Amino acid sequence: MAVHDKYQSPLTSRYASKEMAYNFSDDKRFSTWRQLWTNLAIAEKQLGLNDITDEAIEQMKANIFNIDYDIAAEEEKKRRHDVMAHVHTFGLVAPAAAPIIHLGATSCYVTDNGDLIIIKDAYDIIIKKLAKVIDILSKFAEEYRALPTLGFTHFQPAQLVTVGKRATLWIQELLWDLRNFERARDDLKMRGVKGTTGTQASFMALFSGDHDKVEELDQLVTELSGFKEAYPVCGQTYARKIDIDIIHPLSGFGASAHKIATDIRLLANLKEIEEPFEKDQIGSSAMAYKRNPMRSERVCSLSRHLMILINDALQTSAVQWFERTLDDSANRRISLPEAFLTTDIVLTTLQNIFEGMVVYPKVIERRILQELPFMATENVIMAMVKKGGDRQECHEEIRVLSHEAAYVVKMQGGENDLIERIKNTKYFEPIWADLPTLLDPSTFTGRAPEQVDSFLLKHVKPALAPYADAIKDDTKAELSV
Repeated sequence: MAVHDKYQSPLTSRYASKEMAYNFSDDKRFSTWRQLWTNLAIAEKQLGLNDITDEAIEQMKANIFNIDYDIAAEEEKKRRHDVMAHVHTFGLVAPAAAPIIHLGATSCYVTDNGDLIIIKDAYDIIIKKLAKVIDILSKFAEEYRALPTLGFTHFQPAQLVTVGKRATLWIQELLWDLRNFERARDDLKMRGVKGTTGTQASFMALFSGDHDKVEELDQLVTELSGFKEAYPVCGQTYARKIDIDIIHPLSGFGASAHKIATDIRLLANLKEIEEPFEKDQIGSSAMAYKRNPMRSERVCSLSRHLMILINDALQTSAVQWFERTLDDSANRRISLPEAFLTTDIVLTTLQNIFEGMVVYPKVIERRILQELPFMATENVIMAMVKKGGDRQECHEEIRVLSHEAAYVVKMQGGENDLIERIKNTKYFEPIWADLPTLLDPSTFTGRAPEQVDSFLLKHVKPALAPYADAIKDDTKAELSV
């Protein structure tokens, strides 16, 4: 069937990185199954099952990636069981191992353990990407640490901040996401070799009732598969509550990304900051002048999807009966890959935005000057009092002038002329010479520049230290579309 003859998920066909798309591919999934079967055979042989030969293990090792999908599909059509279809397909290329592949195991030995390996690898991918994104945004914060900009509360003008200080608010949320990603990855354990309902009965039969050997088998397979320990007890599957722990940090990151991208979209509307806009990029098919923040809009769109995926994990965990029910399977085939694929795409898009984000200081300055005169009124009053003025009298004078200037702005569409009114009012003559100092935007930003410096040094630098190699990679994030 041609590629355009059937639906394809845009997560893989349109957006995802090759690295993450491969991680959830059939090649990765089924080669992981084969590696797990090989690990099981190695451990069983090591613990005394003499029916497993060196030749069998060598054939298994040699054919981890030699997967005939046509044969597997035919076997699954005949047997209506995907795991057994792949057991038989593996046995065809490793005939010496055919009698012992999957020995003592249940389907969840490969499906659940395989999922946990793939999820652990997926977290490794996105943790490095998130560290890179934080590093790029930190350089932006450092560059603009002292550039004053209008603060907004309720999206109404508020006290000045700096462009860099605002970026630290974004970085702080991403640092929390990095912490949560690390925790989720490091908390992952292996299901191990537990048998059909988690009692290890089949392995007790294999090892003639030797409890110590069965426990040793569980630990040995766990270590061969890249984990330090297995979950101590389980039913047929690992508890689906683990999927909540896996997806929750990703959905939380979706909230962070949506907030950041929304801020950028609003700043783009104000023409203060813009995401990259390529030379031949078209903003609108009709309005040729438009420069739409499509990257940030994409982040918001995908983040909304990412945020709701936690509900799948919650619902699935809640409805599992006793040792397991199969109504988890189809849902997890969608929700788990989509959570990581979407996170990967959002991270790539954020990196692309931050690498090319443009700041327009003159636009920012103009907006400050429109609002700063009102913010400076308290400074004007204090300066007048220092020159011997009466605080209450000064307050009334500045109140009247402020309302007159506001009328010009709101009713006549004019510029804020409060400062000119102060300069033309004899009462304020004692501080006319001080007005430039009183209106210097940098005096309204408090400790914002120093806060940026301290935050980057004390919090960002230590958090990113383990990912120095990933950060050094200067490969730019390119979007496929």
